[in-house]
Order: sequence, then structure tokens, then C-alpha cells
Amino acid sequence: MNYKELFRKVITLISSPAKAWEEISLEEDRRAVMSTFVYPMIAFCGLSMFIGTLIGVGWGGSSLQLAMTNCCAVFVALFGGYFLVSYLTNQCGMRYLNRPSEPALCQQFVGYSMVVTFVLDIVTGLFPSFLILQLIFQFYVVYVVWEGAGRLMKVEENKRLVYTLSVSVFIIVAPMLIRWVFMRLSYLLQ
Repeated sequence: MNYKELFRKVITLISSPAKAWEEISLEEDRRAVMSTFVYPMIAFCGLSMFIGTLIGVGWGGSSLQLAMTNCCAVFVALFGGYFLVSYLTNQCGMRYLNRPSEPALCQQFVGYSMVVTFVLDIVTGLFPSFLILQLIFQFYVVYVVWEGAGRLMKVEENKRLVYTLSVSVFIIVAPMLIRWVFMRLSYLLQ
């Protein structure tokens, strides 16, 4: 695992999405995004949530259980959200853009487009008081998706806005919804 390259991609995607999408469009192995970007970022999100919960709650009796539950919730939400959004993006492309099924391309697109979600989950995992910032900065996803829709997905200009907004809503809402369901079920089953 090349963490230096991982962090460089994160910084480039956030600071200059157009440049990052140009580099990403040159990648030959579209499925490499999972092992080189998505899975490590999900691991960092889970780790930050675990550490942040232990720091915030303390090291008392049930704090380890709470930290593990929060860690699992983030992991399940991001992992499930990634695959759900990839599927929905592929379906959206087939129906709305009349394109053939391209699951690998959609997984690459969604994986890198979730960079803002990953970074915000890492920050709010360690510093839960920044939760309001997560809600505000989550909308930067729209800009990252906009740039990727044009450069990687090659969406026509007249359909780009609707496509961008659809995929952005998928990326923002799917992990939140999955996490909410997971937390409700975990509390219900305790």
C-alpha cells in the first residue's frame, strides 16, 4: 500500500478536482480504486471513529463496546454506500444517458467522488464537535462529481447537471441512510 500516493490523491481531489480527474482518467485498471483508495479510506474512517469515541467517552466499562459499534457503523455505511451508489450510478448511466453497463467505470468514479465524505468522516470521527462542518462541506461533493462527470464519465453538457446532482445525492444520502439504519438496529438488538 502506497500511503503517500493515497494522500496525494486525496489532496489533489479536494484542492484541484479537474486535474485529479484528468490523472484518474489515464488509469488503466479501473477496479484498482477499491484496493488503493476506497478500502484504505474506509479503514481510516473506522479507526478515527474508534479513537474519537474512546477519547470522547473515556476508557470506562462500556466505552469499548460503544467505540466498536460506532466504528462498525461507519464501516458498514461507507462500504455499503460505496457499492450501492456504484450500482445506482451504473443504472442511472444506462437509463438516463443510454450507455452500456460499465460497473468498473462507475466504481472508479464513485470511489474517488466519495473523497469528501471520507475526509469529513475522518475529521468528525476524531472531533465530533465539527459535525456541523460535515453537513456544510458535504456539498463540495457536487463540485467533485461535476468535474468527474465531464472528464471521466464523459457526460454530455446538456445532461451533466442532472447527472451530477443525482450522483451527488446518492453519495451524500446513501451512507447516511445506511448508518442510521445500522445504528437503529444495533440499539434495538442490545
